[in-house]
Amino acid sequence: MDFDWTDQETAFRDRLRALLADTLPDDWERFSQHGPASPALTRYAESFCGTLAEQGLLIPHWPVELGGQGLDPWHQTILAEEMWIAGEPRGGQYMNVNWIGPTLIRYGSPDQQARYLPPIAEGKALWCQGFSEPGSGSDLASLRTRAERDGDQYRVTGQKIWTSYAGLADTCFLVCRTSDDRKRGISILLVPMDTPGITVRQIPSLIGEGDIHEVFFDDVIVPVTARLGDEGQAWEIIGYSLTNERLGIPRYALARAALDRAVSILKAQDEFDGEAVKIEAAHCAALTEAARMASYAIVDRRAKGEAIGAESSSARFATVMAERRVCEFIVEYLPEALADAHPYLKMHHQRGIVAGIAAGAAEIQLNIIATDVLKLPREPR
Repeated sequence: MDFDWTDQETAFRDRLRALLADTLPDDWERFSQHGPASPALTRYAESFCGTLAEQGLLIPHWPVELGGQGLDPWHQTILAEEMWIAGEPRGGQYMNVNWIGPTLIRYGSPDQQARYLPPIAEGKALWCQGFSEPGSGSDLASLRTRAERDGDQYRVTGQKIWTSYAGLADTCFLVCRTSDDRKRGISILLVPMDTPGITVRQIPSLIGEGDIHEVFFDDVIVPVTARLGDEGQAWEIIGYSLTNERLGIPRYALARAALDRAVSILKAQDEFDGEAVKIEAAHCAALTEAARMASYAIVDRRAKGEAIGAESSSARFATVMAERRVCEFIVEYLPEALADAHPYLKMHHQRGIVAGIAAGAAEIQLNIIATDVLKLPREPR
């Protein structure tokens, strides 16, 4: 791997930083505590993403024929890093550019692409993913939401839970069961959230605003043309999507920026002289760099056109470890940050404490690493 950025990549990062400096409001660090799924940040994100689109910086890694610039995965990584360091002003739309759009590009029908890709490219779309269910969280293959075929339509009945952005989303990337086969019986439907029979209930949370929801489907009629890919193809599609999602959220970048900010504050307060605080800061820095290198190894393979498999879970778990350690560092040495004394650190804490759940629970990533990367045998049940 070449660790030097090219002149083009450096210029791209500088351009992003300049746009963020010119565009984000003066009170952004405090405002960003609303959370990516809050009504306030969702409204701001539509305006911000519109600005990115106008500047050619919303989907630069998409194909040219679909409105992008055809830039490589390294540019996509730089874009994601700078957005996350800033506190992700794209809100829930980061999903659009990282995995919803690319998944539609790869698996969507011409009609689906014509319907859904332009609003994403313009920064006007908000999606939610209907994955987890009560009793079927990280074990996606055990889901029970059912889509019964009835001529040229499906009748969908079931429940999803912990669904981010559902209260404001336009469309749901819905994973449902179309047969009893554990994995081959799962299909994907693209369902407008204003379809009759859908009920959304917000789940109260200790952090954020409007981040998670229950979604109920009560005999919801969905045309067969809304199915993404073939019936029973969902497992393949989800694997492709989640690889994009996990690498499109560079939490390690925000964690390192928060750590650097915390150390600067401690130094200014003459509270960074002890051996314990220095050792712990070094541990945090090492973990963020390890997570970055693990992620970069995957990006390098993608840039070379190589297939990405379960090793993406290793990079994902390395990031979880880094996020957790930095959160603990701030709680230990700058607890006043959680009382809003340091808005940037509070924003990071709100993002960081869910790192082990979002985009696949950390425990599930460990299982994938054990079985698919390390090839360890499963214990007999």
